[in-house]
Amino acid sequence: MITDELLSIEPQELQFPFELKKQISCSLQLRNKSDNYVAFKVKTTNPKKYCVRPNTGVVLPRLSCDVIVTMQAQKEMPLDMQCKDKFLLQSVITSPGATAKDITPEMFNKEAGHEVEECKLRVVYVAPPGPPSPVREESEEGSSPRASVSDNGNFSTSEQSAVSRSNVQRPQPEDNSPEAKALISKLTEEKNSAVQQNRQLQKELELLRHHSSRSRGGIPFIYTILVALVGIILGYLMKRT
Repeated sequence: MITDELLSIEPQELQFPFELKKQISCSLQLRNKSDNYVAFKVKTTNPKKYCVRPNTGVVLPRLSCDVIVTMQAQKEMPLDMQCKDKFLLQSVITSPGATAKDITPEMFNKEAGHEVEECKLRVVYVAPPGPPSPVREESEEGSSPRASVSDNGNFSTSEQSAVSRSNVQRPQPEDNSPEAKALISKLTEEKNSAVQQNRQLQKELELLRHHSSRSRGGIPFIYTILVALVGIILGYLMKRT
């Protein structure tokens, strides 16, 4: 008999998100719809490819049982993602208080007069879930600038400037090595020497400016003396004439 009076099975097909070289599992839930103890057994057309745990068991009245089916890692991609493997789940009423240890192959022998329920399940390969879509991070003032690559693989001008600013503003790690300390000390001495030389040059420049102003101030005085002397001589000559 092929009915579902004893056990309800969810889902009705085994779906595996196929990936090469990776074990993949899916689960079946068996729910006992009757008031009897129900024994079950799981068979497959390809036992070397699948591992079923548990493959036999007893479901108590009105309770459920989970069965895990694991497909071994596959080395080749199936043609058109199709699979011809099948599973058969058999169930039969057993005596109250029975356990998995009490299950025998004879219990599922229909020729011996046992009423056995059977449910065929097919295997379906589905595409594995894709990676999650990236979430755009927002800054406090709005969208933060992000560098994107153009079709030719280069950054745009605005993106290059943004990257440059980020590189300039990024604090550089301190180097406390002896070579760095010696270099800093040498640069400090050179800076102090340059400052002193600058001050000395400023003093000399001030002196030059002072002498130059005095020289420019003496020219009108000499010119006045010469004019006075010329005036005296002219006056003297005019008196004689």
